[in-house]
Amino acid sequence: MREQTNVTRREILSRTAAGSIALATLGAVQPNEANAQTSGGAPLKPNMLFILADDLGYADLSCYGRRDFTTPNIDRIAADGMRFRQAYANSAVCTASRVALITGRYQYRLTVGLEEPLTGRETRIVGLPPEHSTLPSILKKVGYQSTLIGKWHLGRLPDFGPLQSGYDHFYGFRGGALDYYTHKFGPPASDTEDLWDDDAKVRQPGYLTDLLGNRAVDVVNAYAKSGQPFLVSLHFNAPHWPWEAPGDEAEAQRLKSLFHFDGGTQGTYQRMIRQMDLQIGRVLQALDANSVSENTIIIFTSDNGGERYADTWPFTGRKTELLEGGLRIPALIRWPGRIPQGSVSEQVMVGMDWLPTLLAAAGTVPDPAYPSDGMDLLPWLMQGAAPVPRKLYWRYKYADQQAARDGDWKYLKILDNTFLFDLVQDPMERANLKDRHRDVYDRLVAQWKEWNATMLPLDPQSFTAGFTGEQLADHFGVKANAS
Repeated sequence: MREQTNVTRREILSRTAAGSIALATLGAVQPNEANAQTSGGAPLKPNMLFILADDLGYADLSCYGRRDFTTPNIDRIAADGMRFRQAYANSAVCTASRVALITGRYQYRLTVGLEEPLTGRETRIVGLPPEHSTLPSILKKVGYQSTLIGKWHLGRLPDFGPLQSGYDHFYGFRGGALDYYTHKFGPPASDTEDLWDDDAKVRQPGYLTDLLGNRAVDVVNAYAKSGQPFLVSLHFNAPHWPWEAPGDEAEAQRLKSLFHFDGGTQGTYQRMIRQMDLQIGRVLQALDANSVSENTIIIFTSDNGGERYADTWPFTGRKTELLEGGLRIPALIRWPGRIPQGSVSEQVMVGMDWLPTLLAAAGTVPDPAYPSDGMDLLPWLMQGAAPVPRKLYWRYKYADQQAARDGDWKYLKILDNTFLFDLVQDPMERANLKDRHRDVYDRLVAQWKEWNATMLPLDPQSFTAGFTGEQLADHFGVKANAS
C-alpha cells in the first residue's frame, strides 16, 4: 500500500494542536492507574466509553483540520491516543451503520440493516433481533455492566430495544431524530415525545445534548464506584438535524417538521458541535475525578459521513452517498499505556471493526453463531503494525449505489454511472480510471458481485432516502422519486 506523503496546511496545524493539547493534559494523568491490578493479581478489564456523533463530517473536528472553531475535548482524545485517517462507516446512513457497530457484521446480513434508515411505519415490524449477539450482550458474559445513552434507532417496543439487545440501562430516544428542546419527533403541538428512561417514557426540560451529557456523568460516577468493568455507549444526536443550538428554543417552536430545509446556518451547526464537545469534556472529567481514566478505552467516531452543513474536506459527497464524503468519518481511540499518545494511523478500518477489537481488549471473542466481518485492530493500536490492505464493500438502495475498496482502489456506481478511483492520489474522486485500468475495474466489479451474493438481497419494501435538486441546490441533477 502506498503511503500518502503530501502534508497539507491543515494537517500541520492539526498535528501541532494535538501536541499542544497533549502537553496541557499530562498533569491530569494518574501515574499508578495504568498498572492497576485486581486483588487476585490479574489485570483489570478495561472500562469502555464509546462516543458516537450523528452525521459528523470528516473534517468537523479541529484535530481533523477544522479551521473556524475548535473541539478541545475531543482533540484531547486524539492527543492522548490515536487518530485514524482512513476510517469508514459501514453505511452512509444511520440505522444501517449502527447495525454494523453493535453486531460487528455487515448490516446487509440482517433485515433491519436493509433500512436506509428505519422509519416509524406501522406496517413494518423491523428491528435488531433480541437473540442476535451484540457488543453489550457479549461483554455482559464476561462481567461488564452497560448503559446506552442517546440514540437507538434499531427498532421500537415491544419487540426491540436496547434492554432487549444486551444493555442493562437506557436513557435516550428510540427513533432517528428528536427535537433538541421539545424532545418530540413531530411538530411542537404533536403527541410524539420520544425520551425514555429504560422502557418508560419521561419528560425533562433542557437541551438534549446537555441532558445526555448529564446522564453520562451520573452513570460514570456510579459505575466507577462499583468496581465492575463497564461499557457506556454515549450516542449523541448532534449534529443531526433539526438545526438547533443552545438558545434556539424559538426555532423549536417554529418547525413543522424536523427534516427541514429552511433553517440552520454554519454558525448554528458549529455551536451544536461545540456543545457536544463541552459535554464530552464533562464526561472525561468524571473519568479523571473517579481515577478510572487510565483503565478506560475511549472511542470517538461518527455513524456516517456529514450532511448539508458538514465539512467533509478533502472529500466530495455526503450522507446517503457512497462517495467518500458520505462514508469517511473521524475515528479516535485512547487507551493510556497501551496506545501511543498523539499517534496517527493510515490503516483502513470500518465501523464493524470496533466489536472484535473491544472484545479482544476485554479478553473475549465474538459469538461463533454470529461471526464478525470486522478485524481486530489491537495489533495496529498497540504494536505499531504496518498498515495492510483491506477489501471493503458497500451498497445503497437509493440511486442504485455500489462501492468497493481494495487497497488504494475504489469502485463506485451511482445510477448507471461507474467509476474507478485511486483514493490515495485522488481523494476527491475526480479522475475516472476505469478505462486506463480496465483490469483493476473488472476485478473490483467481480469482487463486489461475489460479495453481494453472500448478503441479503435488496428488499423492495425497505425504506431508502437521498437528496434531490429540489432539496439541495448542489444536487441539481438528481430528481425526486417515490422511493
